[in-house]
Formats: sequence, C-alpha cells, structure tokens
Amino acid sequence: MPQEVVEVPLTGKIISVEVKPGDKVNENDTICLLESMKMENPIVAPVSGTVVKVEVKVDQVVKTGQVIAIIEY
Repeated sequence: MPQEVVEVPLTGKIISVEVKPGDKVNENDTICLLESMKMENPIVAPVSGTVVKVEVKVDQVVKTGQVIAIIEY
C-alpha cells in the first residue's frame, strides 16, 4: 500500500496527539497540535487512510522535516 509521510512544517512543541497506530483518518483530520511562536497549529492528515506509525509524543520538541506520522492509503 502507498504511504504518506506527515512531516513537521515548523519547529515547535507537540501539545497534543490525536491519533494512534491503527486509527482511520480522513483527509484534513487533525493528527496533532503543534505550538510554535505561542500559536497552536493543527497538523492535519494530507490523505484519508490508516495511521501505521506515530513518531511524536506530547511535550516533545520537534524540528522542521521530522516525521510526525505515517498513513497508509
């Protein structure tokens, strides 16, 4: 199955994770919330499918390009 890798768009801190492996997501569903420069940025699924891997946890500091999740579709 093809996979979509969801990456961190900007450096910040993960303040919530909304999915776990095995969860089905639809395009534009929130995967996690990223706090950057005092703003909350929802990171959304670019495709509909099944989450196969979640690479971040709450309070983790992340950098641009780091993997957040992998979705099979």
